[in-house]
Amino acid sequence: RIVVLEADLMGCHATKAFKEAHPDRFVNVGIAEANMIGIAAGMSAMGKIPFAYSFAPFATRRCYDTIFISVAYAKQHVKIVGSDPGIMAEANGGTHMPFEDMAIMRAIPNMVCFEPTDGAMLARAIPQIIDYPGAVYIRLFRKKPEHIFDDVPDFKLGKAITVKVGKDVTLVASGIMVEKALKAAEILKEEGIDAGVLNIHTWKPIDEEAIVNAVKKTGALVTCENHTLQGGLGSAVSEVVVSKCPAPVGMIGVNNTFGEVGKKEYLAEKFHLTVEDIVNKAKETIALKK
Repeated sequence: RIVVLEADLMGCHATKAFKEAHPDRFVNVGIAEANMIGIAAGMSAMGKIPFAYSFAPFATRRCYDTIFISVAYAKQHVKIVGSDPGIMAEANGGTHMPFEDMAIMRAIPNMVCFEPTDGAMLARAIPQIIDYPGAVYIRLFRKKPEHIFDDVPDFKLGKAITVKVGKDVTLVASGIMVEKALKAAEILKEEGIDAGVLNIHTWKPIDEEAIVNAVKKTGALVTCENHTLQGGLGSAVSEVVVSKCPAPVGMIGVNNTFGEVGKKEYLAEKFHLTVEDIVNKAKETIALKK
């Protein structure tokens, strides 16, 4: 039942391997992303489980109305895959650098929004995504991510993972920011600050229980995302904190700007997504605790 659709980017991701293995279950629609989503919705209506892939800005904002109406409103089981999120777009620059994709996708009713941390997590997630009876957006790395987990046998969509336990502040991170959060926690430890790291991979439905527990344990959170602060992970976490367990929340993310061309190291400095930025924000946020 599984079919793969892509928009003329076969060489950019592993879709070529799928085509060679299953040529009868692969469709290259060309550079026509909205049409790709419409075709995927039709295939879903006929009982297939389509995975539709493109670069993240084209898989989301270029197709947004088609996703909203033909997929979500129509209750189709389409899995949308957008790669090269945020600064990982590097040389492709601002037009290809989606800082807003999770924000707009989590605004769609019943859309699951998932950002895997590494390959081990993705391998555990795919069977659950296939079985989920609805639409899913996968914010996927393309270039090799850092290895964080050897395996995550207890992985579950919608359930955050405590990567490190702490008592002074919790660094809530997603995607490429998990590695940075762990490095920040090491630096903070040298300065006498015990920082926990919570990996929220599923931005929607978000793990409210894990967020509340983190606040109870440490009394302060710092969200870390390769994404805009407007409507992103920081916003999603704050929605829970404000309503259930008020506490200081610091945010690391891209603030109200477009992307640009550059290596990810330069872009991390430019948009304040570095380990040092996380360390400084953690200290600022701890100082706000009552």
